[in-house]
Amino acid sequence: MIGSRGRVTGKIGPGLVGEVMISIRGGVEAFYAYPAEAEEIIEPGEQILVVDHQPPRSVYVQRWLPLG
Repeated sequence: MIGSRGRVTGKIGPGLVGEVMISIRGGVEAFYAYPAEAEEIIEPGEQILVVDHQPPRSVYVQRWLPLG
């Protein structure tokens, strides 16, 4: 789970419980999402990187920054 990439479907930010879709187990699943950096805001449609997982369905994410 940690290191997976996904896409934001519900705004992530301080005081918000966002939602992301992540490819897992041959399909795509929704997870509750929280920002890894407390003040970061990530809008729907942006790509994210999972940096922590709290079972069963919560992840901490940061904005995906492609190299190059």
